[in-house]
Amino acid sequence: MPLVVFNQKGGVGKSTITCNLAAISAHQGLRTLVIDLDPQGNSSAYLQGSAPPADVPGVAHFFDQTLGFSLRPEPATAFVARTPFERLDLMAASPRLDELQVKLESRHKIYKLREALQQLAAHYDRIYIDTPPALNFYTRSALMGARGCLIPFDCDDFSRQALYTLLANVQEIRADHNPALQVKGIVVNQFQARARLPQQLVQELIDEGLPVLQPYLPSSVKVRESHQRALPMVHLDPRHALTQAFVALHDGVLAAEVAQK
Repeated sequence: MPLVVFNQKGGVGKSTITCNLAAISAHQGLRTLVIDLDPQGNSSAYLQGSAPPADVPGVAHFFDQTLGFSLRPEPATAFVARTPFERLDLMAASPRLDELQVKLESRHKIYKLREALQQLAAHYDRIYIDTPPALNFYTRSALMGARGCLIPFDCDDFSRQALYTLLANVQEIRADHNPALQVKGIVVNQFQARARLPQQLVQELIDEGLPVLQPYLPSSVKVRESHQRALPMVHLDPRHALTQAFVALHDGVLAAEVAQK
């Protein structure tokens, strides 16, 4: 099932959550793909250690192809590259995504990613999609093609206010374009268990009936080392509390999906 990690607010941990859940999927034996739609390419750097060379196929190359006409277009798998991690592949981002966006919108290519996801589903057990911090062409493409959405939440009042707008936008896309789309839950990130405000904000979300997932991801400086070394937590420190929280979150989301089938 393609799973989109999305929040219109930046700095909430989308790339960290995307890559760590994907790394756990692959570590558990599932064929896993990350699609990085954010021109900043944080997920791509996290999984590769550096920005991919311009000639390595990725998301920009895929969208380039949709703008042309070919009797024999390349399959979606042609734009996927391996990562250093077994069973974990990547469709890397590129800064060129910014310049491509206007062309893609003007040519009405909004459903091309959905077609690609349908092809890729035959090759992967899990597909995670990292998105830009905006409801733009790429994010809409992902939400129109996916069946699930995870929403990172970083425990401040600005995030809470943005959350309501985000949920309304996802619901609109579901109603107009993708009835199969479901919000799988809100992922509480950078949670400080001893601080009063995070506890209060999360409890208010729960009291409002919003789908807040357990466990909450604790705040940790270890994740900075994970970024710097380009090693998701399950490979950097499997016994760390944050790693265990990621594993429990991953297993809970996966179990819920299995139960719904």
